Amino acid sequence: MPFFLPLLLQAYDPEIEAVMNRSRKEKQEQRATAASAVAPASTARDGGHIPVPAKYAAPLQACLDQAIESTDAGVAFAQKWRIDGGGFYARHCMGFAFARAERWGPAIIAFEQAAEEAERGGEMAQSARLWAQAGNAALASGDAAKARNEFDAALARGLPDGMEKGEVHLDRARALVALGDLPAARDSLDIALTQAPRDPLGWLLSATLARRSGEMPLAQAHIARAVQLSPDDASVALEEGNIAVLTAHEDIARAAWGRAVKLSPQSPAGKAAADNLTRLTPG
Repeated sequence: MPFFLPLLLQAYDPEIEAVMNRSRKEKQEQRATAASAVAPASTARDGGHIPVPAKYAAPLQACLDQAIESTDAGVAFAQKWRIDGGGFYARHCMGFAFARAERWGPAIIAFEQAAEEAERGGEMAQSARLWAQAGNAALASGDAAKARNEFDAALARGLPDGMEKGEVHLDRARALVALGDLPAARDSLDIALTQAPRDPLGWLLSATLARRSGEMPLAQAHIARAVQLSPDDASVALEEGNIAVLTAHEDIARAAWGRAVKLSPQSPAGKAAADNLTRLTPG
C-alpha cells in the first residue's frame, strides 16, 4: 500500500459527504414526509409520526403544500395562520418553508419558537421533534455547537424508544463529530445503532469513526452492515475501500472504490474513490 494513502484518508471527511447526501435525500423526500406527518389523529396509524389533531391537519397540509410550491407563499400562509390561531403548527410550517429555501437562521428561530410553544401547551413529544428539526437546521447552517444543544433539548423532552429517538442520537453524533468530540459521538452512535438499526448512515458514520479511532475490527464489522443496507451508496463504497486498504485488503479496496466511481462518478465520494484508485499499485 502506498505510504501516502493513510494521509489521503485522514484529509477526506466522509462524515461531511454523508451529511451532504442526507440533506439532499431529505429535501427530495420532504413532500412524502410532510404528508405522513400531518395525518389526522383519528386516522393516523403508528408509523413513527405523531398524529396531528384534525383541527390542524388540513391547514397544516395546505401550508406545507404552499411552502413546497413557493417559499414566500408558505411563509405568508404560516404568518396568517399563526394570527388566526394556528399555534405551534403554523410556526412549524414557517420553519419548513425557510428550510426549503435554505434560510437556516430564520428556520432555526421558527422551529425553536414552535418547540417552546408546543411545550407550553403540554405537547412534549411534539416539542422534542421540533427541537430536533431546529438542530438539523443548525447543522445544515454549519453551527455544530448550536445543533448539539438543540438535539440535547430534543432528547431532554423525551421520545419513545425506536427510530425517532435513534435518528436524533444519530444527528447528535454528526454534530459531535463536527465538533471533534469523538468519545461523545461514539456514545450517541451506539444508542442510534440500537434504536435505528435499519439506517445505513448510522453504520457508515460508526465505521468511519471507528477507523479514525484505530478500532479496525469494529470499522470492518460496521461498514459491512452499511454495505448490506445500502449497497448502491457511493459514500458507503468509498468508506468500505478506505477501511479495506488500511487492513491490508487491497483487492477489496480496489473493488469498493471502483463501485463508488461507477455509482456516482461526479460526486465527492466518487471523485475521492477515483483518486484513491490512481494511488494503488497496478492490480
